[in-house]
Amino acid sequence: MPILDRPAEGIPPLVDTPQALRLAAEKLAAGTGPVAIDTERAHGYRYSTRAYLIQLRRAGSGTHLVDPAALDPDGPGSGLAPLAEALAGTEWILHAATQDMPCLAIEGLRPARLFDSELAGRLLNLPRVGLGSMIEHYFGVHLLKEHSAADWSTRPLPADWMPYAALDVELLIPLRERLIADLQDAGKMAWAQEEFQHLVQVGADLPDELPGPGPERWRRTTGLHDVRTRAGLELVKDLWWAREQVAMRTDIAPGRIVNDRALSALGTHAGERVTLTADDLLRSSGFRRGRAKRYARDWTQALALATDTSPKDYPPRRVPPDGPPPPRSWAAHHPDAAARWELVRPAINDRAADLDLPPENLISPDWLRRLSWQPPADRSPRGVDAFLADLGARAWQRNLVCGELSRLLGR
Repeated sequence: MPILDRPAEGIPPLVDTPQALRLAAEKLAAGTGPVAIDTERAHGYRYSTRAYLIQLRRAGSGTHLVDPAALDPDGPGSGLAPLAEALAGTEWILHAATQDMPCLAIEGLRPARLFDSELAGRLLNLPRVGLGSMIEHYFGVHLLKEHSAADWSTRPLPADWMPYAALDVELLIPLRERLIADLQDAGKMAWAQEEFQHLVQVGADLPDELPGPGPERWRRTTGLHDVRTRAGLELVKDLWWAREQVAMRTDIAPGRIVNDRALSALGTHAGERVTLTADDLLRSSGFRRGRAKRYARDWTQALALATDTSPKDYPPRRVPPDGPPPPRSWAAHHPDAAARWELVRPAINDRAADLDLPPENLISPDWLRRLSWQPPADRSPRGVDAFLADLGARAWQRNLVCGELSRLLGR
């Protein structure tokens, strides 16, 4: 298979000055049709989730590689205002829009209209919906993807990364055209349009600043399942939050300061109270060398907090789930819910197969669990429709499933 490794029009210059940005914005505004957009972040390298490069392409305008970090060196602000003005009212083409929209929103960029090529691929039930796979499927070329996991906060940006960046938007416009044709042939274009409009609303509701982690985010620490005591959980929690503060202060990804396993390993040795000493902590694996060693004061302060916490204030081993418990646990204590689940889940799977859709795109598994766990008092199609609408189901989804779900729940 041929490899697509160079943009047809060559590599555009980096847009990293206000003057260059104004020129790029003028060209984009003078172009026609939708605008293909992609972003590059520094996931796994930086704490910040901002975009370190924004790629844009439009017919009659060409490709533009915009460096937000150079235009807003102190963090996202108003440095991209000319770009926002040029994009106002245009249709954006994004691949996996929910990944790119948050970092675009904090730069002041939000779509008025949108086409998500990955979501279109899911609605068409394509076997693989990564951008590279879809480019191969529709155009018979292999897309260069060798720098997808690079540290895009690197400055100056290496010249040999630029072809990869430009290629990510090279074929998004013709890909959209192919996908629209297939969606229309499959009778799914109206479904896609509802989904895209929903994504526009999601983008409109995104905050200007990305929120910090929730209070229970520390419970996702790798290896936490091996921590058997509440004192161990307290120690992991306080060290996790100390690491979070260091990561935020230094703009370094938390795992590059101290990895999760080092935190959870300390928790596994805790008894009924936190008795670890500062010397033991600072000599432990993960804390005694590298970046972690620089922040010894932060770790000892976190340890002091854990040591001073009363056992009655230690975190519980488990927190109540947000929503129903896993269905595998229902049969023993909630047989009615289990029976409903055993009816509706295969029915939805069969309905999705008939429609040539992934079941999770027909209806969210979480919505289906909630409906099975505690269905509405009104189990008519109208009642089920209202229940799913409250959860966020779009009209096209409700139209396809409510009748059958009502029939099954009414048994």
